[in-house]
Amino acid sequence: MNRYPVWKYLVMLFAVVIGLIYTLPNFFGEAPAVQVSSIRSTVVVDAGVQQRVSDALTAAQLTPDVTTLENSQLMVRFATPDQQLKARDVIERTLNPDATDPSYVAALNLVSRSPQWLTSLHAKPMYLGLDLRGGVHFMLQVDMQTALNKRLDSFASDIRTLMRDKQLRYTDVARNGDSIEASFADAATAEQARNVIQDNVLELQPELQGNRVVARYKPTEATRFQEQALKQNILTLQNRINELGVAEPVIQQQGLDRVVVQLPGVQDTAKAKEILGRTATLELRMVDESTEGRAAEMGSGPVPFGSEKFLNREGRTVIVKKQVVLTGENLTDAQPGFDSQSHEPTVNLTLDSKGSTIFRNITRDNVGKRMAILLFEKGKGEVVTDPVIRTEIGGGRVQISGRMTTQEAADTSLLLRAGSLAAPMEIVEERTIGPSLGADNIEKGFKSVAWGFLAVVIFMVVYYHVFGVFSAIALGVNLLLLVAILSMLQATLTLPGMAAMALALGMAIDANVLVNERIREELRAGVSPQAAILAGFDRAWATILDANVTSLIAGLALLAWGSGPIRGFAVVHCLGIATSMFSAVFFSRGLVNFWYGRQRKLKSVSIGTVWKPENEQTAKA
Repeated sequence: MNRYPVWKYLVMLFAVVIGLIYTLPNFFGEAPAVQVSSIRSTVVVDAGVQQRVSDALTAAQLTPDVTTLENSQLMVRFATPDQQLKARDVIERTLNPDATDPSYVAALNLVSRSPQWLTSLHAKPMYLGLDLRGGVHFMLQVDMQTALNKRLDSFASDIRTLMRDKQLRYTDVARNGDSIEASFADAATAEQARNVIQDNVLELQPELQGNRVVARYKPTEATRFQEQALKQNILTLQNRINELGVAEPVIQQQGLDRVVVQLPGVQDTAKAKEILGRTATLELRMVDESTEGRAAEMGSGPVPFGSEKFLNREGRTVIVKKQVVLTGENLTDAQPGFDSQSHEPTVNLTLDSKGSTIFRNITRDNVGKRMAILLFEKGKGEVVTDPVIRTEIGGGRVQISGRMTTQEAADTSLLLRAGSLAAPMEIVEERTIGPSLGADNIEKGFKSVAWGFLAVVIFMVVYYHVFGVFSAIALGVNLLLLVAILSMLQATLTLPGMAAMALALGMAIDANVLVNERIREELRAGVSPQAAILAGFDRAWATILDANVTSLIAGLALLAWGSGPIRGFAVVHCLGIATSMFSAVFFSRGLVNFWYGRQRKLKSVSIGTVWKPENEQTAKA
């Protein structure tokens, strides 16, 4: 009657083993380390850099515990924070001899002490939030006025082009404060210009003032632009931080013009600022193919007036004109790919309508000439490629190639896709939460969960005897599986998440209480022990399911519309419900079946005192 087939016991064993494997990394703690990464997309952290770092550390009499190279990042682990600080200084001096022009960043970090065999199984500890691990907190102020002025300057340029296209002669078009003023020779021309601006530049409200047209933002458009600028800034920060390898950052809007950025685990504020400020811009320029330009490329002459000297990825000199044909502002997307013919890594760009028109015209008028595609990063430009224009290119899709590696193509796409900020930002608040405070929070959170677990176990064992032991084991499996799933998902654990763990334990034991009390009711009614066990689990299942589903709905609502600590609580809460359904019903019943199901003539079960009404006891007497 109460027997599981072998495969169900194998499932139980498999769940426990998997839970142990993926929970163990969380108990080894973290070690201080120095993380070496490149600032520029053209600089790669490879085995050569690893050897340079090893030689420098040996010369400085510093011995790292482990040195690993993964995902173009070098991680050097040490035994103590003192060694970590000394090593960071040594690595900085070695890799960046010119402090004003660094190519690498040596940042302080914390890495897991898990043994290699666990790491090889992709068993990694959970990410810890800012309140547990420590890290940096920034409050950034968005300069909306500068963004509005920049947009007005762009509108002024568009109005000049529009006037020329409509053959309306103007004396001056310039931005004056928060408006654009266009002056004309007579009132009739000004009237025509006002109508043209009103029909074509929908964001502005033009007014006729004699021979002038004064255009200002529509109130609704100014508000909409500010909202869009803030959202674009948040998206840009997310792209930069997420795709550049910072785990589980918190980026949220605060108020109308502020953004909060939290980077757990980053102890180096300089590194954090480097991540926030890292960006790249794209420029397309024509190569100077004049006699003077070719002589400058060969190194036999000076750079001609109106041109600039840049280096390509191979170190070859390329002389390009200062006039910018196209910029990254016209870029809508950048993705890595491969050339269909040469199979070389490429960067595939998608331009907007304005950019595609300009690019089509430029390629049509300059067939047979070279066009340089430059990538500017940290104020320094580099020629990614300078191909010869073979034919007119339309459609707004451009492919960049030039002996790039797959990683270089991915990095270049990342930086271009991250783009630039819609409005400038400055840091108005900066805070570093040290790992010691985080460790204190971890200790208190661990104690709260542990003492809560112990109290529940004691109560269950005292009140339900052997069935209480089964419930306690199932509760331990529930906690084990919850931590394992959080580790497998590489979720971020915060103090609210630890509170959700304690709540999950209470909800999990509630299911066992329902089952045990249902078995007691069946025994009270005179049902045989085996039948009571069967009926107890079967009839309590509907109640357990209803209670957990309603709680899950509330958790999903918190997950969908909450943010920050609320989402951290909701993630653990929802996962805890799923694991409790498995442990409190399936696993717990497996233990009961294993212990009592083998006994064919079971006379009694150890489930505590089965209280019966006094009148029923008197009748039997």
